Amino acid sequence: TQSYPMESLMPDTAYNAIISAPGFSLGVQCNDDEITRIDFLEPQAGQPANTSLAGEAVRQLQAYLLNPSFEFGLPLRPSGTAFQRRVWSRIAAIPSGETNSYGQLAKTLNNAPRAVGQACGANPFPVVVPCHRVIASGGGLGGFLQLRRVPGVPDPRVGLDRQGRRPLERDLQRDPGHPAGRHHLE
Repeated sequence: TQSYPMESLMPDTAYNAIISAPGFSLGVQCNDDEITRIDFLEPQAGQPANTSLAGEAVRQLQAYLLNPSFEFGLPLRPSGTAFQRRVWSRIAAIPSGETNSYGQLAKTLNNAPRAVGQACGANPFPVVVPCHRVIASGGGLGGFLQLRRVPGVPDPRVGLDRQGRRPLERDLQRDPGHPAGRHHLE
């Protein structure tokens, strides 16, 4: 798996709040009315919300981290192309604990799996729009998640375990770089 520097994947901007979670953090950007972006970040200290909407985003993200069945109700700023918004809408409809493949989504959208993967990679609201519920047809991560793997940020599919979907054993590989030699999804 090729890793890319965190700077190449995350915008160079300030966050209205940072939520610390075990093994990673989430950065929230918003204006007065809408969430404009959520980013996976390397583990770091939390940053208190500096607006009421950022505070609500923190509350909902923390609720999700405690209960993966939590349903978000955040106002998300419309962004992306019309096709990307269609993909994100379909992804948001995937129930907690379930997955869908890039190919299955592509068929429902009359498009190619690669285009669905690219739309997943452009998702500005990970966790809220759960691209981690979209997997390759063989159960693997697929191209866009491989590209977004960065040191210090966990594999998003690990969350599927907490949502009632156990990863397939063939997806698990030993991580020789982890001090405990833990398994991770590949």
